[in-house]
Amino acid sequence: MPHPSSQITPDLLRMLRDGDATAFGRIYNIFAPVLYQRLLRLLKDTDTVEEILQDTFLKLWEKRAQIDPEQAFTTYLYRIADHLAIDVFRRISRDKVLQQELWASTLSFYLHTEETFLAKEQRQLISMAIEQLPPKRKQILILCKLEDKSYQEVAQLMGISVSTVSNQLVKAIKEIKNYVLLSTGGEQVIILSLLFSSYIY
Repeated sequence: MPHPSSQITPDLLRMLRDGDATAFGRIYNIFAPVLYQRLLRLLKDTDTVEEILQDTFLKLWEKRAQIDPEQAFTTYLYRIADHLAIDVFRRISRDKVLQQELWASTLSFYLHTEETFLAKEQRQLISMAIEQLPPKRKQILILCKLEDKSYQEVAQLMGISVSTVSNQLVKAIKEIKNYVLLSTGGEQVIILSLLFSSYIY
């Protein structure tokens, strides 16, 4: 299946910029499924994902006059979605449990997806954060998040309790979060990094 960006031509973008509703519909049909799956993988809430998706394309239409047909459209569109996703994280910034779930989700996304959207330095930062984990904690993270094994399976493989697996995984995610936040100096940066990073560890 061709990448969505390969289906976008300068002529199509000029039509969108000029207010052509048919061009807008074509672009929506090309990118909406991709954006939906990426956001759902992160947020795990269909209502929130649908809200962000619709707002993304609404803003695209409202800002269509700013489109440069000769520039990377994917970057432009994803930047709109970036800011909307950040707003969601801001709303939940006081919910520590939900924060932990979202960080676990974004880490899983990072470990599994294959497309590249961020700079090499940003992807390396995530890898460095994982590498600095203690060996046992790192192994649990990889087994749970990369190999998709259950806590029970990991506990049996490593000869430890299920509660130990859970506790170590929570600590691993927290350490990765702290490492990257300290390195980037801001939560908005890491939200974007984890949401749209696509390097397989």
